Amino acid sequence: MAKVEIDRDRCKGCGLCTISCPKELMHIGEEMNQYGYFCALWNDDGSCTGCAICGEMCPDVAIRVWRDRGKAKP
Repeated sequence: MAKVEIDRDRCKGCGLCTISCPKELMHIGEEMNQYGYFCALWNDDGSCTGCAICGEMCPDVAIRVWRDRGKAKP
């Protein structure tokens, strides 16, 4: 399981994350940020592997990806 966080104020809606996501979970939304760009959105359907390709492709460093490594063993 993974989590993707998109900084709306840094995103300029270039779409590089949308074409690079192997699961096709990223898309450009219909709402603008404060700078007038349509921002990327992440579809959290549970199939994200946390590969972080979207974050690597982002030229504005607007995407962070976390992977759940499971619960720590006592």
